[in-house]
Amino acid sequence: MDEVHVVVAHSERTTLRVGDVFVKVDADPARLEVEAAAMALAPIPTPKLLWYQPPALAIARLPGRALGKLGEPSTASSAAWAAAGAVVRALHEAPLPPWEGPGRDALAAELETECALLVANGILPAELVERNRRIAERALRPYEPVFVHGDLQLSHVFVDGDAVTGVLDWSEAARGDAMFDLATLTLGHEEHFAAVLAGYGTEVDLDAIRAWWSLRSLCNVRWLAEHGFDPAEPGCEVDVLKARMKD
Repeated sequence: MDEVHVVVAHSERTTLRVGDVFVKVDADPARLEVEAAAMALAPIPTPKLLWYQPPALAIARLPGRALGKLGEPSTASSAAWAAAGAVVRALHEAPLPPWEGPGRDALAAELETECALLVANGILPAELVERNRRIAERALRPYEPVFVHGDLQLSHVFVDGDAVTGVLDWSEAARGDAMFDLATLTLGHEEHFAAVLAGYGTEVDLDAIRAWWSLRSLCNVRWLAEHGFDPAEPGCEVDVLKARMKD
């Protein structure tokens, strides 16, 4: 029997790898339900669902490797980044899933709460938080909802050469803002932004994407710090926020 490797482990969920099988255990069964349903609906490559029995599901390993990792240079080709953009476009053109994502009011409330806590707890300087909060508010505009992945980190997109072999981790999938997926994919990797947009192949709202970079980072910094991750590592969320000071 292969060794068991811990891929991710914190108080909300744990992912284990045994050979070519990944088992995810989630404290919230609703997230697993969304993940299983979204993979069945998505018109793009996803991992094969081997079994699903809350509070766990098992998927098969995807071929290839992740497009990259936040805080590290990506070795994937420009063509692979463009292919990722094309896959995102295919998802956004698919029929909407039957469930809603977070509304603008909920996002606005979360942004306000997180900004206040970041300053009150001395996690980030007030000037950095306020500048990015003003930018982030631009994301809270009216938009036409599409089928979004909801957590499209580049580590969730697998490629083999210049082709996308699959997209992982669908627990946040819902109806949402297309610009959020594009912002999440390119967070901390703005040097690949042009390639992603070339693959996406249609006009985008650049101001909204920049706003989502700020909003996602502001809302994630505290959670990451509290769950054993370091958002202040080079190239990660804190650096993303600092870069917006130059905009």
